[in-house]
Formats: sequence, C-alpha cells, structure tokens
Amino acid sequence: FTGSLTRTSRAEAKLNAESLGAKVSSSISKKTDLLVIGDSPGSKVKKASEYGVKVMSEAEWLTALDGLV
Repeated sequence: FTGSLTRTSRAEAKLNAESLGAKVSSSISKKTDLLVIGDSPGSKVKKASEYGVKVMSEAEWLTALDGLV
C-alpha cells in the first residue's frame, strides 16, 4: 500500500490483505505481486512499473476484496 488511503485505514487494509494470506511489505521488490495505491503514491509506483508489478487503485482493491470475503 502506498499513498494516502481515503476509504480505509492503512492498518485495516493491511489486516484485510493478511487475512487473505498476503505478506504486506513496506518496500517494492521483484517478488512483489501487487501494489495498491491511494492519493499521492510517490516513487513506489515507478519501481513497481520497472519490476512489472500489478498496480491497483484503492477503489479497485476494495472491490476485489468484496468479491473475496
């Protein structure tokens, strides 16, 4: 998760991801599968693009989460 999340707290987003078996990291690497971005995401988006990491908006993440829970 990067940027300012507006519809959920970062802590709640992290707990939701971990409840689905995800490992939440504070950095991007070639092993990262997904980056969820909020407002003003910063440099992590560029790094994700370089590594071919899928990028999803907060709204897309919440929609996907609704389908999984």
